[in-house]
Amino acid sequence: MLAFALGLAWLVLSPLCLWFLVRGRHPARIGAVLTLVAMEAATVVVSEERESRVVVAYDVPAAAQQPAMAECVERTPVPQAARLGRRHERLRLYWAAASDECRTADVVLRRKGRELRVWVSEGAPQGHWEGTPQTHHEGARTVPVHVEHSTASLALTLDLPDGPRYVTVDGRSGNRIPLSR
Repeated sequence: MLAFALGLAWLVLSPLCLWFLVRGRHPARIGAVLTLVAMEAATVVVSEERESRVVVAYDVPAAAQQPAMAECVERTPVPQAARLGRRHERLRLYWAAASDECRTADVVLRRKGRELRVWVSEGAPQGHWEGTPQTHHEGARTVPVHVEHSTASLALTLDLPDGPRYVTVDGRSGNRIPLSR
């Protein structure tokens, strides 16, 4: 109730005090300044009282806050489209999303001339890449998978030189992944 009264006092008295500061005589100006100082002091006192009454909940570890998520099914998605950034700084891969799509995917990217060979694996532990030689999964990156309108996608940051037009290739099958614009 005190906070409500203080807010109402600010609403009514502050314009009146400003008017006295501009148009009033010397004693009215002193009264206006004292009124504004008193309202400010009351605001500080009321806010400190309210802060002292706030109940602080105990911190819960992050692992306990999120529900335990069932492990996603191990799969090797086949990218159906790729989008390469203008300055070859980013590569985004797209495929049809499954109903139990994983939140992350392990990706290996190798450049061979103008080809960008890509291996994508979901739910598989790193180091277990079906159909890839041991040298290919050494530089695997785990990236988040985004699902929108039954299409899954992931984004990779690249460090490629400008100039040649790159061709994205599925590393497992050797098939070209069409570029979308």
